[in-house]
Amino acid sequence: MLNNNYLMESEEEILRLELKTDIYIVEKQATWAGIKPGMHVADIGCGSGKTTSILCKLVQPGGYAVGLDGSEERIRHAREQYGNNRIEFICRDMHHPLGNIGEFDFVWVRFFLEYHRTNAFEIVRNITDMLKPGGILCLIDLDYNSLTHYDIPARLERTLQSAAKELEEKANFDPYIGRKLYSFQYDLGYKDIKVDISGHHLIYGNLSVSDEYNWLKKVEVASKKITYIFAEYEGGYKEFLEEFRSFFSNPRRFTYSPIISCSGRKPPF
Repeated sequence: MLNNNYLMESEEEILRLELKTDIYIVEKQATWAGIKPGMHVADIGCGSGKTTSILCKLVQPGGYAVGLDGSEERIRHAREQYGNNRIEFICRDMHHPLGNIGEFDFVWVRFFLEYHRTNAFEIVRNITDMLKPGGILCLIDLDYNSLTHYDIPARLERTLQSAAKELEEKANFDPYIGRKLYSFQYDLGYKDIKVDISGHHLIYGNLSVSDEYNWLKKVEVASKKITYIFAEYEGGYKEFLEEFRSFFSNPRRFTYSPIISCSGRKPPF
C-alpha cells in the first residue's frame, strides 16, 4: 500500500531512491556521525532499504540493523532485495510511539524530516525513545532545498520559489529543515552535538542520468501533489517543463543545496 501522505509518493519512487543513494556518501556521513561495528542501528524512513543495507555492513561484525518506513510496498521491496539475518524491515508510522521496537545504539534519520514540517520536532522526540542512554542520533537533511541555481531564468526561479511556498502550506514540506536540526537535539538535551555542512544536489557540467531522473521526477510528482498552477506559463506545466529541461540540461548551469548533518548523544539518564 502506498503512503499517500508522502509528498514524493509515486509508482517509481523505489527506483528514484535506489538511483539517488550514493554508497560512498552514506558511508562517509555515518562514519562521521560515529557508527561502529557491533552497534544496533535503526534507519528511519528507510525507503527502498538500500541505505539500511549500507549501515548494516558498517556495523559488522556483530551489528544489526532495522529499517522503518511508512510504505508497505517499499518495505516489501526492502525485504526482498536486502533482507538477511542481520537486517529487518518494519512498516511503521513514525508519528506514533517507537520505543517498543527496541533500543538502539545508533539511529539514522536522513532526508525524512523535510516531509514533516509542522511535526518534525515531535517525530525526533519519538525517535529519542528508541535510543539507549548515550546512543547516537544522526539527523541529516537539506536547507534551502532545491532553490539555489545559477544562471536560472527569472520566470523559472520565481515559479520554483512559489511552488516551494505552496509545498510548505499544502504538503507539510520544509525546504529549510536543515537549519533546525541542531536546535532539535539541543532542546532534547543531547550531548556532544557536532554539526557538518556541505554541498548536495551539486550539479555542474554534463547532467548525469541519475540527476536528470531524480529532478524531473521531483518536479513532476511534487507539482501534481499540490495541483500547482503555473501562472506565468501560458502552456502550463508542459511549457514550464520545457524551460526547466532546457536550463537543467545546460552544462553551464550550477546548482546545489546545503546539506546539514547533526550528530549527538542521548543523555545517560
